[in-house]
Amino acid sequence: MPDPMMISPGENGTAYDIYQLYGALVDNLEGLVIARRLRVPIGDAPAGSHPGWGEVAARQLDAALLSVGFKCSAALLERLSRLRGETVVDLGVRVLAAVRPLVGDQVQHNAYFLNFPRNVPDTVEFWAGLLREALLDPVAATRVQPATLNLLALPGYGRYQHTYADLLAAHAELIPLAGDRVSVLELGGSLESEARELYLSLAGSEVPLAAEDLNALRTLAASCTEQPERIPVRENRAVINELRLAAGRPLLVDTVTDVLRLACGASGGDVTLAAPTRFRSFRRAERRALLQALDAVASPAKLGDVPRHREQWKRLGERLHPHEYPQFPAAAQVFEVARGDRRARSLDARVEAALLADRAGEAVRLLEKAPGALLRRLDHLLRIGESASAVLDAMEEAAAQASGRVLLSLREHLQNRAAPAAGRVFANRHSRAWAAADARPPLDTEVVARAVAILDEEVTRRLPDPGELIVDPDVLDVALPLSGKAAAPGLGMLPRGSLSAVDGELLRFFVYWRQAERRTDYDLSALMLDTSYGTPEHISWTSYRNAFAEYSGDLTDATNGASEFINIRLAQATKPIIIPQVNIYAGEAFDEAAEAFFGYMTRDAGQEGLPFEPRTVRMKSDLRGAGRVALPLAFLRGVDGAWRVKWLHLYLNGHARFNQVEGNRVTTSLLVRSIVERDQLRVRYLAGLLRAKSSPGEHTTYIGLQVPAGLPDGARVYTPATLHELIPA
Repeated sequence: MPDPMMISPGENGTAYDIYQLYGALVDNLEGLVIARRLRVPIGDAPAGSHPGWGEVAARQLDAALLSVGFKCSAALLERLSRLRGETVVDLGVRVLAAVRPLVGDQVQHNAYFLNFPRNVPDTVEFWAGLLREALLDPVAATRVQPATLNLLALPGYGRYQHTYADLLAAHAELIPLAGDRVSVLELGGSLESEARELYLSLAGSEVPLAAEDLNALRTLAASCTEQPERIPVRENRAVINELRLAAGRPLLVDTVTDVLRLACGASGGDVTLAAPTRFRSFRRAERRALLQALDAVASPAKLGDVPRHREQWKRLGERLHPHEYPQFPAAAQVFEVARGDRRARSLDARVEAALLADRAGEAVRLLEKAPGALLRRLDHLLRIGESASAVLDAMEEAAAQASGRVLLSLREHLQNRAAPAAGRVFANRHSRAWAAADARPPLDTEVVARAVAILDEEVTRRLPDPGELIVDPDVLDVALPLSGKAAAPGLGMLPRGSLSAVDGELLRFFVYWRQAERRTDYDLSALMLDTSYGTPEHISWTSYRNAFAEYSGDLTDATNGASEFINIRLAQATKPIIIPQVNIYAGEAFDEAAEAFFGYMTRDAGQEGLPFEPRTVRMKSDLRGAGRVALPLAFLRGVDGAWRVKWLHLYLNGHARFNQVEGNRVTTSLLVRSIVERDQLRVRYLAGLLRAKSSPGEHTTYIGLQVPAGLPDGARVYTPATLHELIPA
């Protein structure tokens, strides 16, 4: 952690400016730790001089937290009670500011229909009433012409007709019940130690991070000097290299693409290389460092990676001026390849050429040089006529060298190849999804069995000795996080394909958005299907209610923010599959809006309260995918009558405007069916392998949804926030 006393003012700012920046950095780090780990950093804060004042302030903070579904652990409450009261109050303000956005309570959630979910009108009657009012209004009647009638432009439609204070007055207070969500905030160490632990976890992650976590990593890297033993994900490495470049330290690169990612990140661009970057002008020292790093890794074998990003390399060459540095000839060759002056074929190109020429054996030999690539192509190699035994022998060699994430991804793939699936789902790094029929022939069962055995043996070998293993049964059906890109971090978030129980008799979806520049209309909808994923029914702005569900009303402008809700009485639901979705009808995309998030609440039938109650929120996450239709979750009723939620994290392309639930029924049904019927690789799988290696010893490993009380000191704990740490290297 930088010491502000050691920072002297320079030409870019006064000492006061530097103290302001330091304070902002500390507050940001503290907020990150609280939001990401539900731990409150306190460290060695001095005890209070007035006994009792700190205890009063601590209990007031605990009560305030409980109103939004959080509470202090016993250890945290005891530690707060020994601090100065003023310190507890200041800390409490920051803690509340960090946790309220986790449940979406940082904004006021009004509803179009004042008494929702009561007194929701029939859809036709509602529209008829609006039209009647417009015709009776002399001024409005002049705008209502039958030939150009726009129902959405009728006076009184799409905008709140009452204030948030009116909503408060119309609803009874929430009746607290034991089943309401309570997330426990744990006592943390010093801010420096907590920030370092979070940084090492993110930097050393074996799986790619979400965009929000990459930004958090960038913030943490500015204050942490210690590095993990490995930084396997290249996007993480690029973020860390940004600071190393600025500080003039050696860069962590081993491919030419590492240098390109760094240049993009240092220019404020996309280190994932998914979007083009406008490169800035680099200082001479930076140009020398980038070219020197590029020269060190630009071997002939690695030049084949350049054509994949040819245009970005050409733009970067215009900024780095490699001709001014003749001492880096290998770096110059990179830009020659980008311009087409030098030819360099990638490994993939050579493999494809061999396959097109029916030289399967040559393709296998080429892929042996790239273990990860061989494993990713294993299914194809087993279907092209090459000896299955030879392919599996090559696979066994590759498995010992490939990353753990690749091994687990292949394991999940193979366990779904026993028979053709209902459909194949494809999702890109932005979670934009599409589905296609599965036309692949099944693989031989004996071949699949041998491949699975090879993978299981290798994964088991890499797993650590867990000592005494304790596993919460509720976490067993959580999917392993083989990529963090599918979902934005948030409250109660689980990886795509996870299953979890739904507690409560009432299910309520909510969406909130606030437009940035232009009028934006999002529509919350719910598609309801039978067990064969047919006979669709929906709730939306075109169908306000049915026998078991109600819609809160359509809002078409979000200048000051807008909220929509759908209420579902699960015991009365006649459809066993319920799929909430958010459609962009008009205006800004999810990642263009000032704010956009989705979540769901559960309540018991007798609970009153406002349409939005933070302590009943079970899940909340930002909407930020590239598509125009969001499919966050699917709710499924089992044969036992119990409801469970399946996590989707998908976005459909949709249309530029006027997306409606009625227009994407078929695509939604196929996508959801493909994911629901897919056999995901879950925590249950790794827990089984760990259990085979466990033995009572000096340490304990716990895997669960929350941290329980009473764990031994030094226990290794894995929760959804740290589940990526379970993925072996």
